[in-house]
Amino acid sequence: MVHSDAATAVGEIDMISNLHESILGHILSFLPTIESVQTGVLSRRWIDAWTSIINLKFDDSLLFHGKKMQREQFVCFVNRVLLHLANSTIQSFSLCLTSFNHDSSQVNAWISSVLHRGLQKLHIQCYDKVLLSSHSLFSCNSLVELKLQMKCTLNVPISAFLPNLQSFSISGVKLVSDSPTDSKDITLSFPVLKVFEARGCEWLTMQDISIQAPLLEKFSIAIWNTHSNGKCKPAIKDFSSKLTDFSYEGDLEQEINLLHPSSIRSASAVIVVDEDRKDRLSMEKLVFQAQMFLRQFHQVERLKLLFYKVLIHAKDVFTHLPAFGKLTYLQLNEVTGEALFHLLHHSPFLSNLDLLNGVSDLNEDVLKAPAVPVCFLSSFKVFQFNGFNVKEHELSLVKFVLANAAVLEQMKICTAFWLRYSDINMEKVKQQILSLPKRSSFSMIEFCNAKGS
Repeated sequence: MVHSDAATAVGEIDMISNLHESILGHILSFLPTIESVQTGVLSRRWIDAWTSIINLKFDDSLLFHGKKMQREQFVCFVNRVLLHLANSTIQSFSLCLTSFNHDSSQVNAWISSVLHRGLQKLHIQCYDKVLLSSHSLFSCNSLVELKLQMKCTLNVPISAFLPNLQSFSISGVKLVSDSPTDSKDITLSFPVLKVFEARGCEWLTMQDISIQAPLLEKFSIAIWNTHSNGKCKPAIKDFSSKLTDFSYEGDLEQEINLLHPSSIRSASAVIVVDEDRKDRLSMEKLVFQAQMFLRQFHQVERLKLLFYKVLIHAKDVFTHLPAFGKLTYLQLNEVTGEALFHLLHHSPFLSNLDLLNGVSDLNEDVLKAPAVPVCFLSSFKVFQFNGFNVKEHELSLVKFVLANAAVLEQMKICTAFWLRYSDINMEKVKQQILSLPKRSSFSMIEFCNAKGS
């Protein structure tokens, strides 16, 4: 809130109030719109200053004159602001609806009115279901940034083209096709898009979805099909050749095809198996899906694989994978000893291994194999062992790494939370580990307790 007695002044001259309307409007655009309008009480000069703002921020939970507005008051306030704006162009429009059930037609009318003003940034956050009109949305050529966090349905045209869109972020949205019987792919053409994010969305179309974004750098998607009808699971295809950062969360029920995966440098996957998918055919399908999915990342430098209840039912996920020829950092949270060594043997330049929950088992025959992972001889420098339970196979793994990692610099062992309540003598365990033979004379061993301990 701007106060006249706090205005920058020289002598008796109010420098701020003497600024041109467009400059005042620019300054007030940094405030929530409700506060910009309140500056009209400062003086006669400020009564209409707010009408020159170019960034609109509406939030139905904010206070007005010290009190929370009723829904009718909020609707009247938004209508009044949109009606009296002096600028023909609006740069950004942010609408946060969390306190009331708003009428869909009213919300659509607000969005439509700003889309025709050369809008560049549109942010909508709404907790209630809204039927959002998507025709004007997918024809707004001025949009640079689009962010929808709301329970709404978007009718996606068979071909959408937004020439200036650089950031696309949606959450909780249902996407349906305008042409459900058309066999062609739905094509989203975003020639300058750099960021694509979709979380918790339902892709209810009969066609595959092709994302044509040649400059795309970051692709993040979270798809959970647990509550879907199981019939509409289109493949999502990305054609970007400049993608460097990819992240996925889901159950692999929906196919994600990266047509040019070789550009990706960092990849992250969180995969959870539905407890109802334990039959043999489901597990065989899961193994195939996971292997096809992981093969897309064979040239990444950083890889995070967070699997939940996957390897318990599908132990062959990491078999028949290509070599990860550029991988330097690997993070795993659920892994068997056999799967771990399979990955190590297929990652010749790995330098940093981060186990979030140790290893579930480790066959001694794996450790007795004549060939040591190539990375142990030249690149493996940091081993982070979280969830250490002081089990025999875990101690064997620690011993093997120390004895064979020629350039190891740091081993950090973080004990499991439950050990603080056990009668295990951790000081004795630490001394046992510290006394193990080391191949690398530069290796340091560090111990820590579980987070929160």
